[in-house]
Amino acid sequence: MAERDGTSWRAWIGQARFFLEEAYGARYRGAIARAQRDEDDLFMLLVFAEMMGVPNPASYYTLELQPLLLERFHDWHRRQGMEHSPLDSFRCC
Repeated sequence: MAERDGTSWRAWIGQARFFLEEAYGARYRGAIARAQRDEDDLFMLLVFAEMMGVPNPASYYTLELQPLLLERFHDWHRRQGMEHSPLDSFRCC
């Protein structure tokens, strides 16, 4: 019986935690999404900076990430206000 009480108590705590996180985060969900998008945009700039002619001291470490992020590159450069790809070697439009 103690096991049942422990299980139901944990389930109740889990549901209460979920409710509180949703209630608190609901009004900030848009701001959190914008901050995440801005952070992703900065990361994309870091990864592709060397290809755009901007010196990047971390290019050795970000080079292996380029193939993983190429599918999101088109959306990124459009969001940054560039009509066409800024990379001469890569045409996505």
